[in-house]
Amino acid sequence: MVGIVIVSHSKNLALGVQELAVQMVQGQVSLAVAAGIEDAANPLGTDVMQVYEAIASVLSDDGVLVLMDLGSAVISTEMALEFLSPEQRAKVHLCAAPLVEGTLAAAVAASTGKNIHQVMAEAQGALGAKASFLGAMNCPLSVHTPHSHHHERKTHVEVPTREIRLTVNNRLGLHARPAAQFVATASRFQAQIFVQNLTRGSEIVRGDSINQVATLGVRQGHELLISAIGGDGEAALAALQALFINNFGEDDSTVEPLPVIEEILPPTQGELAGIAASPGVAIAPVVHYESSTPVTITEYNIENVEVELQRLHTAIHTAKQEIQTLLSHTSIQIGDAEAAIFDAHLLFLEDPVLLEAVEQRIFDHHLNAEAAWQIVVDEVAKSYRQLEDSYLQERVDDVVDVGRRVLRILLGDLPQDLDLTEPSIVVAADLTPSDTAKLDPSKVLGICMTSGSATSHSAIIARTLGIPAVLGVDAQVLALEDGTMMALDGEMGKAWVAPEAETLGRLEAKRQAWQTAQAEAKARAHQPAITQDGHQIRVLANIGSLADAQLAMVNGAEGVGLLRTEFLYLDRANAPSEEEQLAVYQAIAQVLHQRPLIIRTLDVGGDKPLSYINTGIAETNPFLGVRGIRMCLENPQLFKTQLRAILRASVNSNIKVMWPMITNLTEARAAREIFTQAQTELRQGGIAFDERMEVGTMIETPAAVAIADQLAKEVDFFSIGTNDLSQYVMVGDRTNPKVATLADAMHPAVLRMIQQTVQAAHAAKIWVGLCGEVAAETLIAPILLGLGVDELSVNPQAIAPLKQAISQLTIDEAQALAKVALKQDSALSVRELVYPIG
Repeated sequence: MVGIVIVSHSKNLALGVQELAVQMVQGQVSLAVAAGIEDAANPLGTDVMQVYEAIASVLSDDGVLVLMDLGSAVISTEMALEFLSPEQRAKVHLCAAPLVEGTLAAAVAASTGKNIHQVMAEAQGALGAKASFLGAMNCPLSVHTPHSHHHERKTHVEVPTREIRLTVNNRLGLHARPAAQFVATASRFQAQIFVQNLTRGSEIVRGDSINQVATLGVRQGHELLISAIGGDGEAALAALQALFINNFGEDDSTVEPLPVIEEILPPTQGELAGIAASPGVAIAPVVHYESSTPVTITEYNIENVEVELQRLHTAIHTAKQEIQTLLSHTSIQIGDAEAAIFDAHLLFLEDPVLLEAVEQRIFDHHLNAEAAWQIVVDEVAKSYRQLEDSYLQERVDDVVDVGRRVLRILLGDLPQDLDLTEPSIVVAADLTPSDTAKLDPSKVLGICMTSGSATSHSAIIARTLGIPAVLGVDAQVLALEDGTMMALDGEMGKAWVAPEAETLGRLEAKRQAWQTAQAEAKARAHQPAITQDGHQIRVLANIGSLADAQLAMVNGAEGVGLLRTEFLYLDRANAPSEEEQLAVYQAIAQVLHQRPLIIRTLDVGGDKPLSYINTGIAETNPFLGVRGIRMCLENPQLFKTQLRAILRASVNSNIKVMWPMITNLTEARAAREIFTQAQTELRQGGIAFDERMEVGTMIETPAAVAIADQLAKEVDFFSIGTNDLSQYVMVGDRTNPKVATLADAMHPAVLRMIQQTVQAAHAAKIWVGLCGEVAAETLIAPILLGLGVDELSVNPQAIAPLKQAISQLTIDEAQALAKVALKQDSALSVRELVYPIG
């Protein structure tokens, strides 16, 4: 008989569900619970070993169905599977059904002797009865799901819903990365999320399906209707709305268009025209690459459906592991933005609509896994190709990429990585994003493909890697022999086979000029920022990960002015341990090579809540609630754990620590007291740390500015956070689009706050940094320097332009400009001082 495991953050909830199920089946079914953690102060959470033990206790040849409540419970469950043998793991099935209804339905189905797949189907359909019962209520939804070419499936439910209408502001709409964020956020809640593109008049689709969301064809300016059904629907909609308000974390201002080619030359011998995808010149022998050997899928009937389903699930699990490894590699080697492409790949493999469609073909038609998988993947790819939007059409490359990966695993083929013995130009029909992310720029000097476009994910990754690329060339290049000399110009979108001496000379000169310009730009970025009259201004980086630190060093950062530590705490079931934090801080400090590393202690609350920290009340205005240092002081052990990790990491490093959201001296002194306690504990334990570590505070509230003269006596430095300071000074929530424009750091009221802070700090002989986003605006920099700020900290990509801007001004000029700015009557009039009008 099928066993059932209930995984929940709440032990009381799980035991209650278990009791209901036991009563319904009179103890006929084995039910185990893995819920809560052994922490009296914070009992909510999940424990990997507890989940493993629960699964092992009910494991049998009939299989185990695991039901989970929240997103991090899923992570704990997946980690627990790693402790099982492959044979045992094959018998465990994770189910996305609602916890209460799904458990009860599964228990009843198991008690009647149904197999694991039938039990799972009953669990996943558990809300149907409730929906029918509540059918007299509000709003009918007709939810479209992908279907086979034999028939359609539609589910009609009539249940009360909550809904919001949101407009998409992203320049490229809901392409893969924001779509992945949308689905990941929707999937964190128990509520069912549905989406409709009102602008296109689309059908309603499921919000937890990456393919259905991506194929809505959502572009900039489109209006979406988002509906939620379930108890936490309101919270789900609020979380989704926050994504839209924050523009899905994308900074469209940094998108650089491909250069316009003004030089028009007549075609030369061997010249091939293509698409300019990644700038630069490459001259090298050709090597051919096929990401996967074309195969013909044989469709046949299978006898044992369960074995075939398990083959599919095992292949998908292996594919997830491969993609996770690739994601980590890409994040470290290339950057978090590019790595986010593979978040969408993972979500593709978790798409419930797609998986249900494949399982249905295997179960209903007794098709082999390879055939069923390929049929459904082809249908999804077709739905992308049919979109009117050319940019979204190109996302089919990602679908094909993931589809090929699972198919390769099902067929037992090994990955085909490119192994070059000498620098070459890679010629291929196409390169998937996975292929491109693994390329070594020291060996792959250029890319020449017969397909693709400048906006494909492969092209984006090639540009980030700095590999010149020409796409869409004539297919005749595929017939070239390996070793044939080729030249390509990724800026002009041209390639030459066996180029003539004249062409070769011209391209070689251009390549050398380009390489010289790149080297000079890189060298300037690593030089100090010194004004025309000899004042050096330190330029550091704002970072939120190890990969950011590496990128900052490449871009010439003189250290890190703000390490946001929230990335260690968010999207997990419990707080990171001291050892886990220590490893991260040490790794970042090692990348910096004794350069300053200013670590801001945990700053959550407001728009960054932690699921495992209960403030005890529902905050109607969390930006004015328990956030920043307030939350840390309310959770002293959590705070001390972080401080111990920071102190331990300071050995042989240049680490400083600072407090977020200080509003009064009591908070600053209380934080210092816990810091002192952590130091004492380490000394008593014989654990080394930097005894002279500097302690600073963020200045990001009007209260902190008002008492800056007093705070300056308590700390070693100030760091002005203009993002929060602006919203608190102007009483304008920067996440609320109706008032966000008020929170402009260039408003004279905010500028006067900056000036007052600098004056108080310098009077106390401590230095002042500024780490708000406004520092990245090169035309604004003179005003900030004129107000007396000692150092600026910006995102890594802004470092080189900022240094160049500083080198072109004098402090006298900056001070004169700042005086004029302080006398203006609005942020607009201040900006008109430095920005061209019209």
